[in-house]
Amino acid sequence: MLKVALVQQTCSADVAANQAESEHQVRRAASQGAQLVVLQELHSGLYFCQTEDTGQFDLAEPLDGPTRQRFEALAAELDIVLVISIFEKRATGLYHNTALVMDAGNGCAGYYRKMHIPDDPGFYEKFYFTPGDASGELHGFRPIQTRVGKLGVLVCWDQWYPEAARLMALAGADMLIYPTAIGWNPADDAAEKERQLAAWQIVQRGHAVANGLPVIVPNRTGTELSPDGEKIDFWGHSFVAGPQGEILAEAPASEPATLLVDVDLRRSEDVRRIWPFLRDRRVDAYQKIVSRFID
Repeated sequence: MLKVALVQQTCSADVAANQAESEHQVRRAASQGAQLVVLQELHSGLYFCQTEDTGQFDLAEPLDGPTRQRFEALAAELDIVLVISIFEKRATGLYHNTALVMDAGNGCAGYYRKMHIPDDPGFYEKFYFTPGDASGELHGFRPIQTRVGKLGVLVCWDQWYPEAARLMALAGADMLIYPTAIGWNPADDAAEKERQLAAWQIVQRGHAVANGLPVIVPNRTGTELSPDGEKIDFWGHSFVAGPQGEILAEAPASEPATLLVDVDLRRSEDVRRIWPFLRDRRVDAYQKIVSRFID
């Protein structure tokens, strides 16, 4: 049994305060026995992608920058596996949305650069982030080996794509992890908000079912204003689903929370024995899946 913690947090423009709160919650989770702790997407600051502003690139830091150093040391001190998120400056003019995995005293076990980048009103991520590299031993859809298992780490918009989940599963992931920053446009009515939230959970629970794996999803919460007065209500509802899509735990919508959940990794073996989807895949018939569209 693996004890997992998800930190659902509100954020401000004060990076030091945000990171201090993240650290406080990580320590709290570890004191309650968490072996794996997962933070939300871009937890060090506000979700700056609501507008296109070149000044926001000043927030980026290198892969081995201060955020990694702080949380790498924290994971070592607490003897836990910790998944964090940074705005990465890889080179001048080249930036990524990157998740890093700290494996206790072994340091950084690996990283994942977000592959699917949205560009929608309030989510202008293509202005800021270059998609992760698709090939190479440490790139693309490759699980990260840790003391608690192989982590299939993906990020937010990746969660809508069954191909990403399947490739992680085929590469041996023991679980799927999606650090997230998603919310509602306040102008949407209640019915539309409910449809969006339900779709978000359904698609990820579907990844759990299709691949026979637990899914771990920490999301941020709170309302964040953009410089031009627009805002997003981040909808919280961080959750963990088991390998049949069952909800094991779920946070509330509009308040910070740290979920602690016991995840039985053995159940993936049991579920895959009764639902052998990987066995029955028609790998001889899927060539066109790599087409943009089949005309």
